[in-house]
Amino acid sequence: MLSGIATTVVPAFGRLTVTADPGAGFAPGSVIVANHTSLADPAIVLAALHRLGVRPVVMATAGLWRIPALGRLLEREGHIPVHRGTRRAAEALDTATAALDEGRLVLIYGEGRLPQRKDAAEAAPGPFRSGLSRLVRATGAGVIPLGQAGARRIVSGSRTKQLAGLATAPLRRPRLHVHVGARTQVAGDMAAVTAHARQAVTRAWETAARRQGEPLAGHA
Repeated sequence: MLSGIATTVVPAFGRLTVTADPGAGFAPGSVIVANHTSLADPAIVLAALHRLGVRPVVMATAGLWRIPALGRLLEREGHIPVHRGTRRAAEALDTATAALDEGRLVLIYGEGRLPQRKDAAEAAPGPFRSGLSRLVRATGAGVIPLGQAGARRIVSGSRTKQLAGLATAPLRRPRLHVHVGARTQVAGDMAAVTAHARQAVTRAWETAARRQGEPLAGHA
């Protein structure tokens, strides 16, 4: 249902296109790793994956579960709350491991946070947190890199700018692009897994950004 809602709502706010590497696929029990740039990009990513026939389990900040209607929907569909900075943080990895063992696809944001910059331009993914590498090393799951670009043209910057962007997006309908890279099997220690996954997501993001046609901040 959440993917269906995203598919219905996103076209009203922007022009979404989706591409994939040759041979890209969604093998059961894989981890989809996406870059995180805006409060709008989870809906964009879900809408893109829905077009491809994919409905993943999403790992997201536990604060979303405190929003009454959204929290009930997230819980009912089996998405995974991440209680960052608490003793419950490890529970998310245990739940994600169980979902992967069942053959489900798990969507995780490697950066685990939004960028602090205020501009609406594209920039390469920031440093990844350790959750992804711990999950991959514990399960042996393959990684499917996903890059998205354009979400900051809907929502970015200060709260005032975010509200203004959201209000005007249906008129502006900015270009949005999601690119799915080929699945890769990542091995090595935590640092190696993190570096490999970040590189793969960065390549997917570069493709999405070129297709979306925006200049890239701080990126040659």
